[in-house]
Amino acid sequence: MTSQGNFSHFIMGSYGSIYPTLSKLEAEGLVSCREEREAGKPRRKIYSLNSEGRAALVNALSDESKADIFKSEFLFLCLCSELLDPDHISASINQQVERLSAGIDSLQVARGDCGHVASQFVIDYGISLHKAALDYLVQNRHKLEDRDEDAVLDEIEGERTPLSAQAAE
Repeated sequence: MTSQGNFSHFIMGSYGSIYPTLSKLEAEGLVSCREEREAGKPRRKIYSLNSEGRAALVNALSDESKADIFKSEFLFLCLCSELLDPDHISASINQQVERLSAGIDSLQVARGDCGHVASQFVIDYGISLHKAALDYLVQNRHKLEDRDEDAVLDEIEGERTPLSAQAAE
């Protein structure tokens, strides 16, 4: 999956899907393509949205937006925390705190380099989400780290662990 670039926070895509899509858009007359050559490097295709493509984009953006998709391996780890060593939980929370802090720093740098009002809005939204997640972790990490080991064992050995209780409902 592409994880860098200006649009990495909005759309997930792999190189295996991006280039076929660009070829399809070119065949439909929605983008223009030109090749650039640099000495010692392979040729490079540069795609540009044309007026028909811009109209199609505006039309697509006019549709009702879908709900955000949020998936988190970290939250799955937290959900199953009673199965893991407490030191591993603490280390995982520390890593997530570091990732969130780095994300905030990166977005703040991008914000400082940006003069586009809509981009600033989106960056500020991202900063707010990262800060809220960071604040939650800092204030609530004890709920996973300070669990009574006997209670955890009882919960695991009992009939209904949190995962089986949810599945039973």
